[in-house]
Amino acid sequence: MAGPSNAYPLAPMSRFIRALTIALCGLPVGFVASSLLWGAPRLSVGLLLVALYVWVWLRMRPSCFVVTPEAIEVHWPLKRRRIPRASITGVRRVDKTALRALTGSAARVGVGGLWGGFGWLWTQHRGIVQMYVSRSDGLVWIERGAERPWLITPASPAAFVRALGGVA
Repeated sequence: MAGPSNAYPLAPMSRFIRALTIALCGLPVGFVASSLLWGAPRLSVGLLLVALYVWVWLRMRPSCFVVTPEAIEVHWPLKRRRIPRASITGVRRVDKTALRALTGSAARVGVGGLWGGFGWLWTQHRGIVQMYVSRSDGLVWIERGAERPWLITPASPAAFVRALGGVA
């Protein structure tokens, strides 16, 4: 893993996402506990939810974004992805108002609520956007020319943008 000067973990969850995550984590507990009283179908649902939650943590929720001279490396516990710096045409912080102006109406396709929002964001103006966010502030928009833009929430978003040569 890269050193702390160029590694930006996923930002801490907002209060709303944290509350939603806690509520969602109660679901499998409730299903497993109720299976002791009412039978196996609830146990199966609870175990399926646990498996889905583990999959989200390991394959959907990035742990950090690493800025190198050649790329942004996105690290998940079980995978890595490189965004070549040559493909990045712009990077900037956006707030909710600027994001709405940039994208128009939008709908999430993927995980939403469990540790954040991860996957695709279908947008009216920009089509599909890669989205890996854990809060609704501290948003960073990465423009990629003809490729899909990315919307992320790294910790220290201003420093992340500066590291990529953007305007924080």
